[in-house]
Amino acid sequence: MTIHRRDYYEVLGVPRDADASAVKKAYRKKALDFHPDRNPDDPEAEERFKEASEAYQVLSDPQKRAVYDRYGHEGLAGRGYHGFDDVGDIFDLFGDLFGGLFGGGFRRGSTGPRRGDDLRADVTVTYAEALTGVTKGIQIPRIELCTRCRGTGAEPGHPPKACPACGGRGRVVRQTGFMRLETPCSRCRGTGRVVEEPCGLCDGSGYTRTTPRLEVEIPAGIDDGQRIRLSGEGNDGSAPGFRGDLYIVCNLEPHPVFRRDGRDLLVDLELTYPQLALGAKVEVPTLGEPENLDVPAGTQAGTVFKIRRAGFPEVGRSRRGDLRVTIAVGVPKRLNREQKRLLRELQDTLNGEQGS
Repeated sequence: MTIHRRDYYEVLGVPRDADASAVKKAYRKKALDFHPDRNPDDPEAEERFKEASEAYQVLSDPQKRAVYDRYGHEGLAGRGYHGFDDVGDIFDLFGDLFGGLFGGGFRRGSTGPRRGDDLRADVTVTYAEALTGVTKGIQIPRIELCTRCRGTGAEPGHPPKACPACGGRGRVVRQTGFMRLETPCSRCRGTGRVVEEPCGLCDGSGYTRTTPRLEVEIPAGIDDGQRIRLSGEGNDGSAPGFRGDLYIVCNLEPHPVFRRDGRDLLVDLELTYPQLALGAKVEVPTLGEPENLDVPAGTQAGTVFKIRRAGFPEVGRSRRGDLRVTIAVGVPKRLNREQKRLLRELQDTLNGEQGS
């Protein structure tokens, strides 16, 4: 099912040449209008809030904005960007833009386990590999939970304690007249916990960097730009079982002889004038064994013949496409004296037929 996303410039109400300041100002206005604290129990407002935040995350980032301007939503999806799933993620990134008016108070699920980031890896696949499928070994740098502290950041035997500044809530509240301000705790940085003895392996971060080797099954029929999703092979989240996904993007290596059109394989076949005029039985190259092709007498340049089921299979199915053979005339660059004489005689006879 295709999910329709509105144009990001339309979402924020800014022109396509808007500068960073205008984008930020427009987002802050939209975010405050649809902020969940201002619109409790309003799912539509929450979706508008996420939509505006997604637009701002792209348009405020020069690289993402350049990709979006050129390729649109599909270009971003192809690079592993899928927007926000959780409003709490938005406050983690942009909470400071609200100037303390709401303080990012709406953090549904923020104290629970957080999912790790998705990753992307590119692999190059040849035509022959795409025809039959192949297993590719890749090494992908990723972040994993520390095996010593299991992600707590604390040395074993010295577990994290509730933050004394916020009582373990991760938020502090200040009352100024009639205004109630709620902000992340500066002592624990909103986690609600403090580590007194940092883990000696990860220096208290709770994570380590690794480069595991993975075996990726590339299915037969894979095409250029298609993605393969490996569930749970991305970065680790804040707890075991909350790892992101890995997206493998397949790049089809150009072939010196063949081209591809969906499931069909395309090839140009040069024949001599006598072969086309008199007819011939010729061999046609394929990605496997050559195929025989009967070329009828009088065949014209540009004629396309089909060799059934000599193309690519559809991913996940056995049905294969065809090999489309386009006929071209091969003109020799050099002729010997006898060949020139014979061609002139042929030309004379053809001219005589045209004049009769």
